[in-house]
Amino acid sequence: MRCPYCGAPVIYRSADGIYRDNSNGTMLYVCSHYPQCDAYVRVHAGTNIPVGTMANHELRTLRRTAHHYFDQLHQSGMMSKQDAYQWLADLICAPLSQAHIGYLGEYYCKQVIEESRKLLEQRNSKRKGYPFREIEGGAAVCF
Repeated sequence: MRCPYCGAPVIYRSADGIYRDNSNGTMLYVCSHYPQCDAYVRVHAGTNIPVGTMANHELRTLRRTAHHYFDQLHQSGMMSKQDAYQWLADLICAPLSQAHIGYLGEYYCKQVIEESRKLLEQRNSKRKGYPFREIEGGAAVCF
């Protein structure tokens, strides 16, 4: 595997020295040029299967923010978790099996943030009794 940012080989290693607290023994795929190139991806616990794709600091920050807003869609009761993932799949025009924020690049992270915020704001304004305009059909449009 090669780093998508600098092309250097990727190594499988402990998150020690990258995570402030790695008491749970998290493992990562990390660019061999770390920390000059700060790209890495966490693996599922007890496996060597990556949770998503390699990401630099900027993309990891966008993914955290996207997850924050996306998670509110189902945690607020606005939709079920399954419906939220179907909404995500429709938004990014991908099969449900690939509808995971860990696979998204910057563009789609920004789309998830923007569209999640819109839905949450609409929900909040509707609850407060403000005029509410629903998106026609309630479905995401693929561009």
